[in-house]
Amino acid sequence: MPRNDYLPKSDSDLVVWHDRFKTAATGIGATLGIFAVDLTEVGNDNTALRNRVNASATATAAAQQAARDRQTTRKTVEDNIRRLARRLKAHKNYTAALGEQLGIEGAEDTTDLTTAKPKLTAVAKLGGQVELQFSKSKADGVNLYSQRDGDGGMTFLARDTHSPYVDKRPLLVAGKPEVRHYKAVYIYNDAEIGQPSDVVVVTCQP
Repeated sequence: MPRNDYLPKSDSDLVVWHDRFKTAATGIGATLGIFAVDLTEVGNDNTALRNRVNASATATAAAQQAARDRQTTRKTVEDNIRRLARRLKAHKNYTAALGEQLGIEGAEDTTDLTTAKPKLTAVAKLGGQVELQFSKSKADGVNLYSQRDGDGGMTFLARDTHSPYVDKRPLLVAGKPEVRHYKAVYIYNDAEIGQPSDVVVVTCQP
C-alpha cells in the first residue's frame, strides 16, 4: 500500500518536523552515514526555515493589523466629513454650487425602478447554506424566490432589506448535494417593482 508524503503541508508543521529530523540526524548520523557537512546543511536549512516562517507570520499579522487600522481610520474620516457636511448644508449661505466645489453633492440617481432589476449572486456554504448577495439600489429591499428539486417553480423565500441574506434551510436529503435556483425582485413601498434579476444556480454542499 502506498504511503503518504512524509513532509507536512503547513509551514508550522514543517518547522516541527524539521526540528525533529535535525535532532534525530544528529543522534544517529554516524549509523546512516550522515556526514558533518550534511548536518551543517540541515542546521542551516532549519535556521533559514524558522526565520522565514516567523517573518511571514509577523508580516501577515502586521498586514491584518494595518487593514484593521485602515478601516478604523476610514470610518473616522467619513464620519467626521459627513458630520461637517451636514452642518455646512444647513448653513443659510449654502448652495448646491458651493457643495459641488467641496465635493459633497452626490451624483443624481437616475435609476428607474420600474425597469431596473437587481444583481444577485449566490455562494454555497457548508451545511447546505447559501449566501445571497444583492444590489438594493434605491429600493427598500428585495423579495427573494427559490426553487429546489421537486418544486413546481419559484416560490417565495424571504424579504430582505440588507444584503446579504443567508438561506439556512437544511438539505432536502441529508448528506446529498442539492441544486437551487434563486431570483430577486425589488420592493418599493411594500410592492414589487421592476424586473426580476437573472436566475442564479448554485449547488449546495452537505
